[in-house]
Amino acid sequence: MFSNHLGEYAALLTAVFWTITALAFEKASRKVGSLSVNMIRLCMAFVFLGIYSWITRGLFLPLDATGFQWLWLSLSGLVGFVLGDFFLFRSYEIISARISMLIMALAPPIAALISWIALDESLNIKQGIGMLLTFAGIALVILKREIDPDNEDSESTQKKVKLNYPLTGLLLAFGGAVGQAGGLVLSKIGMQDYNVISAVHIRVITGIAGFALMFLFSNRWNFLINAVKNPTAMKRITLGAVFGPFLGVTFSLLAIKYTSTGVASAIMSIVPVVIIAPAILIFKEKFNSKEIIGALITVGGVMLFFL
Repeated sequence: MFSNHLGEYAALLTAVFWTITALAFEKASRKVGSLSVNMIRLCMAFVFLGIYSWITRGLFLPLDATGFQWLWLSLSGLVGFVLGDFFLFRSYEIISARISMLIMALAPPIAALISWIALDESLNIKQGIGMLLTFAGIALVILKREIDPDNEDSESTQKKVKLNYPLTGLLLAFGGAVGQAGGLVLSKIGMQDYNVISAVHIRVITGIAGFALMFLFSNRWNFLINAVKNPTAMKRITLGAVFGPFLGVTFSLLAIKYTSTGVASAIMSIVPVVIIAPAILIFKEKFNSKEIIGALITVGGVMLFFL
């Protein structure tokens, strides 16, 4: 029974892993900056993946990959890690991990749209309704209506729709969703029957190269050095690295390898709901009923989109 649903179980574990890594990286990013966190966690993941690959396959580096696989998985690493995760981690600093992960629920519908365009996968009316529900759930959380202070006529009081959170943070989170969706589709094209761990390793190698260029052109190496010297941040980055680019990304690719991209994405999208409990119990964050209902509607919309 387990082997028949390997992809689904892998996707469920991915959601749990991404919840842990989101909370860990939020705290680390606020301390030492998102660029440093991204670079350090990918370097850690490079070592973890290399050791695991060496034990299981006898290869520390994915030297047995074809040129085709290197090309598409490298593109996946640039889009998913360098662009997507850079935007996502910056959004953690501005609007918190739980709101960022809510916006990230848009990644599965975006991935499906990209697959529809690039891979000729079909879309139907039910999926369209699911996408609308996803947008509605997110809108319920990020939007609010306030009385217009410029309108002094009490008989015709107007209410303006405003954002609950800074627009910059929301746009960064949306950029993260687009990056993750694009990276997922590129991974599916490039991975094929290749080893999952080694496929992630290629993505990580490309991610490190991309962030190294960002440090080079921005001349912010001192930020990276200071981050490494911060023990509190390093503990959180290590935790996030284990459950993010090592276990999380590996299990996400395992999920799309053994089940459809849609089903895997739908299950992985439950992070906005899973993250509520630890955010309340561990980090003492405050929630209102509208945010919980919005998260449930969002996840329900994503699941309807695919199931």
